[in-house]
Amino acid sequence: MRELLELLEHDARRPVSELAAMLGKSEYEVEQSIKKLEKDKIILSYNALVNWEKFGDDTVTAIIEINLTPEREVGFDAIAERIYRFDEVRTVYLMSGSFDLLVIIEGKSLKEVANFVATRLSTIEGVTATRSHFMLKPYKKDGVLMTDKERDRRLVVSP
Repeated sequence: MRELLELLEHDARRPVSELAAMLGKSEYEVEQSIKKLEKDKIILSYNALVNWEKFGDDTVTAIIEINLTPEREVGFDAIAERIYRFDEVRTVYLMSGSFDLLVIIEGKSLKEVANFVATRLSTIEGVTATRSHFMLKPYKKDGVLMTDKERDRRLVVSP
């Protein structure tokens, strides 16, 4: 199962026939395995990694570090749930270290993102501090290079 998951994680559009050949299993076995993984919520969705900048859309992505005061009996979960329900929020992680939540948000402009942090995130009860970091340029995302080509990094050898 792990090998199948790794293959799908790398390229979910790979045909079942190709997956079966790579895994040494029948197409039926692979299809059944995928159905079970979906049913068991191990495979949650299939996504396309899009280079929106190349498409022509300018979006602003920000990483927000959030410090919290945990709520009695629910800890950080209730606040995290309030935060992940916002449409602007792409990702939320509970962290160890100097802050509690790492939140990744997207907006159409720097002003829109800053306004979201100031008026929606920082005003949530339990949020004690936020620190915003704006992404300038993606080089690699989810294991995929975001540039057109990788430079040849070999050293020149001369006689």
